[in-house]
Amino acid sequence: MLYLILSDLHLGKGKFLKSGQLNILEDFFEDEKFEEFLEFYSSKDFYDREINLILNGDILNLIQIETEGIFTHIVDGELTVEALEKIVYGHPRFFSAMEKFLKVPNKRITYIIGNHDAAMAFPEAQDFLKSRLGAGFEVVFDLDENGVYIEHGHRYEVINTVPDKYYYIDGPHHKKILNLPWGSLFCIHVLPRLRKERPFLDKVRPLNGYVRWLFFNDFFYFFKLVKTVLSYLWETNKDEYTKHNRNFKTTLKLLKQITIYPNYERKAKQILKKKRHIHTVVMGHTHVQEWRRFPEGKFYFNTGTWNQIPSIDAGLHEHNLHLTYCVLDVHKESQSLRQGGLYRWQGHWRPFLEEIQTN
Repeated sequence: MLYLILSDLHLGKGKFLKSGQLNILEDFFEDEKFEEFLEFYSSKDFYDREINLILNGDILNLIQIETEGIFTHIVDGELTVEALEKIVYGHPRFFSAMEKFLKVPNKRITYIIGNHDAAMAFPEAQDFLKSRLGAGFEVVFDLDENGVYIEHGHRYEVINTVPDKYYYIDGPHHKKILNLPWGSLFCIHVLPRLRKERPFLDKVRPLNGYVRWLFFNDFFYFFKLVKTVLSYLWETNKDEYTKHNRNFKTTLKLLKQITIYPNYERKAKQILKKKRHIHTVVMGHTHVQEWRRFPEGKFYFNTGTWNQIPSIDAGLHEHNLHLTYCVLDVHKESQSLRQGGLYRWQGHWRPFLEEIQTN
């Protein structure tokens, strides 16, 4: 069994809006490379191989798709399908590539829900994509099979998650809507305004380093950013459909995590300790490709992103683009890891570059 794992593509409505205007909220421009990627892993030596393509969260940027020019946090199944229609329209090659991939023998696609695509939990959203892509497509919150555990990773940040039992709430007219965390609300209502001045604002890693850079080198924008964040913290305390997620304790955790980012290597260790049958943990979310080898032949991988990553020297707005992904070759009977690695996709002329191999 071969697992191909990638995450954090953040597909929006496409590079250009229907009006012809540049879409400043679009992050994904590699539809052609993605098409080549799937063609490579579904032809020649890979044609008959059993392959599970894992789309590990934040593949679709559903929280930044406006409806009739308005960004809203009142998200139900019907609204999600409308957003999906716009994304499919803006990225036809991307979805056609997945449809073709699933028509090849022994191929399937597992979509793991992240924080930007939390609305994929609605049955209407899943039915829409299944009808578009065909058999072999499924949506889950995490994957635990053949000694491999895969999740997006956002649930370790209070800013980007809510308790499972409060995933939905009653919205207007008693409709079931998403109970969005503060980070998603910020992306919906505030980030589009801030990105008009700094298009790569939310892409710089680490974010706390960018904030420090602003303090010393661009204090005017730093002040504007802090003022905007604090104002929105106050506003969300009063909103009927968001105030239940806001309290003093949560605010303290939120402010702490803005400056001290969760250690995902440590989280992977905890998962491996709890799930003794697991030998490999894979996450995304951080947009940073990394790996760790633990005792007893156990591993942690983070797949990184296919989006542009600006330099920490944010004033230059330089960026790196690496189409990174993880490959795991697992023996189904013994559930042992035969081979695992991190790769960069480079195109059909030179398919991939090995970043790291486990053996």
